[in-house]
Amino acid sequence: MNQPLAYVHPGAKIAKNVVIEPFTTIHNNVVIGDGTWIGSNVTIMEGARIGKNCNIFPGAVISAIPQDLKFGGEESLAIIGDNCTIRECVTINRGTIASGQTKLGNNCLVMATAHIAHDCHIGDNAIIVNGVALAGHVTVGNYAIIGGLAAVHQFINIGDHAMISGGSLVRKDVPPFTKAAKEPLSYVGINSVGLRRRGFSTEKIREIQEIYRILYQKNYNTSQAVSIIEAEMEATPERDEILDFIRNSSRGVMKGYTGNY
Repeated sequence: MNQPLAYVHPGAKIAKNVVIEPFTTIHNNVVIGDGTWIGSNVTIMEGARIGKNCNIFPGAVISAIPQDLKFGGEESLAIIGDNCTIRECVTINRGTIASGQTKLGNNCLVMATAHIAHDCHIGDNAIIVNGVALAGHVTVGNYAIIGGLAAVHQFINIGDHAMISGGSLVRKDVPPFTKAAKEPLSYVGINSVGLRRRGFSTEKIREIQEIYRILYQKNYNTSQAVSIIEAEMEATPERDEILDFIRNSSRGVMKGYTGNY
């Protein structure tokens, strides 16, 4: 249903059952999938690729050019997966020549006023809470949750199932399955509640806890902890995911908190 007070460029490819509310503007070179609802006063700019059954609320701006002085006008994309909810006044910039795209996975929730900068890659089922600011080139894993008003430095990696406290300043990588809080941002335990909700067994949660005890609570440096985890812990997908994350961290992983866990 295309309202007469909305503007849709003739070059946009819109599925027949998309609902577009009044005062929305959709530019050229845009693709929107079946069942998506676009609220009033939304602006969807060139390079947007929006999946099926998404809900985009008033005031959102999707696929504006990057806020990056190095951007040279190259063609790039902002990709939003299926079943995503983009709340009021969210801004999602398209990519640069670095990766060519900003990408949001399936079943994500991005709450009001959050900003997702160029070349961010966000996994499935992630939740970005109100007012979060992601700088460029940030990677967010599946099922990760970033609390309200958190600010994430460029090139940060946030692992699967991680949970970051609201108001955090994220300057270091946040490994998978962890909770991060305090200032400076620190390990404060594993996201056991979230893991239980997603079907992780008690034994699996204990395994993950033991890995992070070695990393954060045994007074080893990171290299020593990684060697001990690899030597003493049974090889499992979760163990290997944690080790690979730490080894591939270019900014270094967050430290342990010195208080009580």
